[in-house]
Amino acid sequence: MPATTIKRCFGTGDPVMESYHDLEWGVPVHDSRALFEKLLLDSFQAGLSWRTILHKRENFRRAFHGFDPERLARYTARDRARLMADAGIVRNRLKIEAAIGNAQAFQRLEDELGSFADYLWRFTDGHKLRRRARRTWAQVPTRSPESDAMAKDLQARGFRFVGTTICYAFMQAVGMVDDHLVGCFRYQPQRKAG
Repeated sequence: MPATTIKRCFGTGDPVMESYHDLEWGVPVHDSRALFEKLLLDSFQAGLSWRTILHKRENFRRAFHGFDPERLARYTARDRARLMADAGIVRNRLKIEAAIGNAQAFQRLEDELGSFADYLWRFTDGHKLRRRARRTWAQVPTRSPESDAMAKDLQARGFRFVGTTICYAFMQAVGMVDDHLVGCFRYQPQRKAG
C-alpha cells in the first residue's frame, strides 16, 4: 500500500515517526529492559517533542550503554561529564541524574518484587486498556487513574521524571493503553461482549 494512502494518528511525512507509529506505538511490551528504556526516553521527553527524542534514540542507546540498568546504576562523575558533553542526546543535568537514579531504583524494585515488567503491567491488571473511540488528539486524555497510580508508586520507589503525564504517554507507547484514533489504520474498535 503506498504511504500516501495510509491514515495514521501521527507521524506521516517523517519516516522515523511513521515507522515508530506503524511498528511500535501501542504494541504491548513485556520485556523489563525494553520497558526501562522506554520509561527513560519518556522521562527525557518532558518539555520536548517525542519527535526530538525519537530522532536521538540511537544516540541515547549508545550514550547510555543500551540502557543496561546495572551499568547505568554504577555511572560515575566521569560518565555524567561524558553525557553532558554528548551533543547527540538531550544534555539536561537533572534528567541525566534522574536516569542514573532510576536505574538504581529499577534494581531495588527488581530485588524486592521481581520482574519490572510484571510490576508495571499490574497497573492495567495485565491487559491493554481500550478507551472509547476518539477522533482527534484533543479528545485523548493526558492522564488516567492508572497513570496516576503508576506515577505515585514509581515516585515512592525513588523514580524521578515520572509524573502522571509521562506515565500515560509511556502506557500508550508500550501498549498498556490503546489510543489509536478512529480512522488510523491501526485503530481497532472495542469488541462487544457477546
